[in-house]
Amino acid sequence: MKRCPKCNQTFEEEWLSFCTQDGTTLIDEHGASSEPPPTIMAPAPPYTPVWNAPSADPPPSSPEWHPPQRAVPEWQPPPPPYYAQPQSKNLATASMILGIISITVGWLCFGPFPGIASIILGAVALSQIKKTPNLVGGKQMAVTGVITGSITVLLWIGLMIFYIFIGVLANT
Repeated sequence: MKRCPKCNQTFEEEWLSFCTQDGTTLIDEHGASSEPPPTIMAPAPPYTPVWNAPSADPPPSSPEWHPPQRAVPEWQPPPPPYYAQPQSKNLATASMILGIISITVGWLCFGPFPGIASIILGAVALSQIKKTPNLVGGKQMAVTGVITGSITVLLWIGLMIFYIFIGVLANT
């Protein structure tokens, strides 16, 4: 059985925890007690006399005098949230594009030069990524550029060796 300490209404339901009349938290009533439990008040703070001394503020001598401002500053909105700067991926992207161009049509038109440029740009991008990973990104693109550039250079070297071998065989 539970009882409301404010209105002294009793409730039979054990699942209730607040009074349905005034919303006060119910207390458990253990049987025969018909009067509410005694209220224990906190002791009053000690009395301190207030002296009627003159204030340290200068009296208003002119109409421009304003009372002192509050010591607590007024509410200020919070600073804007920090937005992470996007990572630079320029060298890695250039390396990947040159590597793809060199492996598709570059080795026919430009020789091994796009592949070599792709390897150099990819290596520089990977070095920058390793030094400052929070500012420079695009590791996958840089690796793609290095791999495709290397394949192009290896194909070009293989073709040159093949042409030299055929030229030597034709002269003999």
